[in-house]
Amino acid sequence: MPYEPDRSRDKSIADLAREAFWFLTHTALALVLLAFAIAAISFNRPDPDAASPKILCTVLAFLVPLFGGLIVARIQQNHTARYVWVSGIILFAIACVWVLDLPTGNGLCETCGAMEKLQRTFFTIDHGSGLMGGDGLLIGAWMPLAMISYAIGARFGLDT
Repeated sequence: MPYEPDRSRDKSIADLAREAFWFLTHTALALVLLAFAIAAISFNRPDPDAASPKILCTVLAFLVPLFGGLIVARIQQNHTARYVWVSGIILFAIACVWVLDLPTGNGLCETCGAMEKLQRTFFTIDHGSGLMGGDGLLIGAWMPLAMISYAIGARFGLDT
């Protein structure tokens, strides 16, 4: 079997630094696209307790970065954009550990177990856990969703 060099081992420090820069840039771009989606919803001044704006923002948190990643990858042809989903998974894992470490007291999630605590904090729209100051959807659901959908869009935007 002929020797074929491993491309990941043959990269210089400059190549690795360039890939890290583009990885962070694409991650930030996914979050900026999420901010545009949230701003579009916020201009209508929705009721913070209503479910329909949160559902609409969840859909936009998926679609806006998806199409943004598709357009950016189609223009730039940077393969690093496909790996932004890793940032989303890491952010979700950090948020899960954070929520599990939060103390519960007299409130909505006083007797919650670990799974119920996570589910009510990140994925329940109408009856949340009261943890994270109500920002569980933003930090634990919308931000990782935006990064994952950006990576999906980038995958479809690349010419293979």
